[in-house]
Amino acid sequence: MQQNPPDLRPDLARARIPDQRRDGQPTIGMVSLGCPKALVDSERILTRLRAEGYAISADYHGADAVVVNTCGFLDSAKAESLDAIGEALRENGRVIVTGCLGAEPDYITGAHPKVLAVTGPHQYEQVLDAVHKAVPPSPDPFIDLLPASGVSLTPRHYSYLKISEGCNHRCKFCIIPDMRGRLVSRPAHAIVREAEKLVAAGVKELLVISQDTSAYGLDRKHETERGHRAHITDLARDLGSLGAWVRLHYVYPYPHVRDLIPLMADGLVLPYLDIPFQHAHPDVLRRMARPAAAAKTLDEIAAWRAVCPDITLRSTFIVGYPGETEAEFQTLLDWLDEAQLDRVGAFQYENVRGARANALPDHVDPQVKQDRYDRFMEKAQAISAAKLAAKVGTRMQVIVDEVDAEGATCRTKADAPEIDGNLFIDQGFDALSPGDMVEVTVDEAGEYDLWGTLAHG
Repeated sequence: MQQNPPDLRPDLARARIPDQRRDGQPTIGMVSLGCPKALVDSERILTRLRAEGYAISADYHGADAVVVNTCGFLDSAKAESLDAIGEALRENGRVIVTGCLGAEPDYITGAHPKVLAVTGPHQYEQVLDAVHKAVPPSPDPFIDLLPASGVSLTPRHYSYLKISEGCNHRCKFCIIPDMRGRLVSRPAHAIVREAEKLVAAGVKELLVISQDTSAYGLDRKHETERGHRAHITDLARDLGSLGAWVRLHYVYPYPHVRDLIPLMADGLVLPYLDIPFQHAHPDVLRRMARPAAAAKTLDEIAAWRAVCPDITLRSTFIVGYPGETEAEFQTLLDWLDEAQLDRVGAFQYENVRGARANALPDHVDPQVKQDRYDRFMEKAQAISAAKLAAKVGTRMQVIVDEVDAEGATCRTKADAPEIDGNLFIDQGFDALSPGDMVEVTVDEAGEYDLWGTLAHG
């Protein structure tokens, strides 16, 4: 998992947090690491703290204490989290740790015994209790009111919308079910209400996230409550009625996913699916304890494209999984050739403490893993470059993310923030602002990005 980019990290003083501290007001800083799901947790914690009278500091030195929301998915992410905790201790000295790595308190305190408290993932009440103990609240009932739209760590025009916690899968390389538990879906009416508030506050794009978006509502037996059914197809339709872009992340390729594609073809939700395929060889998938139906997956992809030709497919893969042979890896390359996915990411397998994959035989040599990663990404890059080159001369709608002296950084419907490419406008952009939606003509394409000019007429 990756650290949030610098412009989304309040510890680097660029988050959109108003500096409105009154005299004597207790102040908390936040370092948010890991995936968008963790970012949503950070936003909820900050919103609660604001409502209780705390100011939010955009840097270490202005804070009475710092909350570090950690990632613990991979050993490299754990190391990054420990580094962030150490930095916060050096810069501030009063640190409360939460998030996924908080599920291993001894691991944290063994490295950093001076942390004030350690809580696990989405344990909001325990985090607040720890903050109260370290920095007692001092609310002013006439000033400290709950912000109407909460505290956001993303730009004003897009927002992550978490629909569930946990996961029922038991993939051998993953410890998320151990850290975050089994699937727990939010009520559909509560999700729709949150989305309505976000859109009313100016959000133009809703990024739907969870551990397993396709399984949404399964634990609720797809109940209907207050007019909204807890099923991903119904939820997507409800969200699509609000007028914002709706982007679906972490969608497992269950058969009912095909019911989402007509909604994309009709423009209700973006024609974009983020699906973690992980591999293509059936034996590797079995060793991962994942469904081994790569051939059927190709059929499904063809069927999706038949219904919605403009659909963008993004996925991630693991190379060098224990026991992966050269022949199995070649099958993955051949599958990618046939699937022609639009957006592809990969990472080299690494052991994760507590994961069952650690005990598998025939771990792949690090140099072999690096070689396979390089070959895989070279092929993915070539596919991406060819697909983007085909867009030159076309006209499309984009959303503006950032404008500076050099130009406007935008995204097409095929691009999720921070993980996919961008479309750049480097002339005639003076009147543009973040959140604007404009029509552009694509003039140039690279391996991952596009360049265009504002369309007229």
